[in-house]
Amino acid sequence: MNNLTNYHSHCDFCDGHAPMELFVREAVKEGFSSYGISSHAPFPVQNGCNMQKEKMTAYLEEFRRLKRLYSSEIDLYIGLEIDFLDDSFNPSIDYFQSLPLDYRIGSVHYIVASDGTPVDTDGSPERFRNYVDTYFDGDVKEVVHRFYRSSFRMIELGGFDFLGHLDKIGLNASLYCPGLDRESWYKKWVTDYLEEVASRNLLVEVNTKAWETRGRFYPNHDYFELMNDLGIRVVVNSDAHYPEKINAGRIEALCALAQAGYTNVWQFCKGNWVDVPIED
Repeated sequence: MNNLTNYHSHCDFCDGHAPMELFVREAVKEGFSSYGISSHAPFPVQNGCNMQKEKMTAYLEEFRRLKRLYSSEIDLYIGLEIDFLDDSFNPSIDYFQSLPLDYRIGSVHYIVASDGTPVDTDGSPERFRNYVDTYFDGDVKEVVHRFYRSSFRMIELGGFDFLGHLDKIGLNASLYCPGLDRESWYKKWVTDYLEEVASRNLLVEVNTKAWETRGRFYPNHDYFELMNDLGIRVVVNSDAHYPEKINAGRIEALCALAQAGYTNVWQFCKGNWVDVPIED
């Protein structure tokens, strides 16, 4: 085993930009010890990111084919990144629990506006600004509140193996209102959430997707020391949508975790989560 692992990646079954096999080939070429595919799960609102439900069988079959083909070269796993919307749609519902997956990622992308419209908080800063102005009359603080209320409810309901890109709202919110994510009320949301995560002994993803473009991890590295103090276990993932990005930001994340006091990260080994020392 080594620290070359990734369990958050999106192939062309959802909004990824290459077939599943090209991600696996890249992982083999780079010497990964294990790798996981985690397309965006089917979602009740039509969009350009989530996999269509009717493709699920083909998704699972393609993974099984690749696992047989590359079994001597890499340890492969299949998962889904599952959105929280409300109590009727989240990682814990029967449909997602019944699927033959190795793991499930619990993520919040959407919040529900006062008129019942699911609003995506992810995506480009321009789209985020338009949504905040259209559905929340420019009240970005209310958007953040709803994001974290959904996040708390998601961990109450459970049904996932690790949390995806915790604190991701901080990027778009701070681009909408510079400095917002450094304000005390925002930090309190994150701190309270991390304390609840720790109390439930949940595994948290350190997501490196935005490191190269924004110099930011999810959660922000400012919280790594607190996370370590709270005993929160972490897994480092790149949230790759291109094969060449499967290792982006990993070294920087591992260094930042080590500086914050972490000595181990978590990964899959023969179907089980194990802790592995951070390599020098």
